[in-house]
Amino acid sequence: MADGAPASLKSRVSEAEWQVRVELAALYRLVALHGWDDMIFTHISARVPGPEHHFLINPYGYYFEEITASSLVKVDLDGNIVQETTNFINPAGFTIHSAVHAAREDALFVIHLHTVAGVGVAAQQHGLLPVSQNACLLQHQVAYHGYEGLALNHDERERLVADLGDKPLMLLRNHGTLAVGQTAAAAWVGMFFLERACAQQIAALSAGVDKVLIAPDAAQAETKEQGKGIGFVSALAWPGALRMLDRKSPGYDA
Repeated sequence: MADGAPASLKSRVSEAEWQVRVELAALYRLVALHGWDDMIFTHISARVPGPEHHFLINPYGYYFEEITASSLVKVDLDGNIVQETTNFINPAGFTIHSAVHAAREDALFVIHLHTVAGVGVAAQQHGLLPVSQNACLLQHQVAYHGYEGLALNHDERERLVADLGDKPLMLLRNHGTLAVGQTAAAAWVGMFFLERACAQQIAALSAGVDKVLIAPDAAQAETKEQGKGIGFVSALAWPGALRMLDRKSPGYDA
C-alpha cells in the first residue's frame, strides 16, 4: 500500500531517464483523470534510454492518481527490480509489458487498460466495427489477441507479440485495450481514439447490431489513409494534455 510520496529521484538518474519518468507519470495521471483506471490494476510502462533494456512500471498498490516520476519502479526484462525501492510490481503487468518492449524497438511506451467500453468491445465477436469516425481511422491499426486467463504465464508472451505484429493498437479479447508508441504522446492519442471508438460502439449497439449504420466502404478506405496522420495529431494534443495535468493533477513530475 502506498504510504506517501517517495523522495525525488531527479538528481539520482540521468536527464533522459528523468524525462521518461515524467512523461510516464503523466500518462498514469491522464488515465486517472479520464476514469480509465482500474483501482491499482493495469499498467503503463516505458523503456529507459540506454542499452540495458530496462523499463519503468507502476509500483503495486498505488492508485494512478498518486503516481509520480519518482515512484515508478525500474525493472529489467526478467522482472528484476534494478533500483533501490521498498515497492514491488504486479507480475501480470510485467508479463504483458516485457513482451512488447522486448519484441518492438518502437514500443517505447505501452498502455494497457481494463475499461468498461474497451472490455465490452473486446468481448464482442466482431471486434471494432466501422460505426464511428474514430473506428474508421483506427480499425486497420488494431490487432487482436485471444484471452488466456490472468497474464502470469510467460509462454503467452510469444503469442501476444505475434498477434500484435507491427500494429500500434490491440484488443485483448475479454480483457482490455493496448496501445504502443515511440512517444508518450503517440501512445496516449492512440489509446484515446481507441477508447473513444469503443465507447461509441457500445452506445451505437445499444439499439441492436442490426440497427447500426456501418460506414460506406469508400468512406472507410478514405479514412484509413487519413488515419496515418495520427502522429501529427499526437504532437499537437500532448502539450495541452500536460497543461491540463498542471491544472487538475499537479505533482506528477516530482
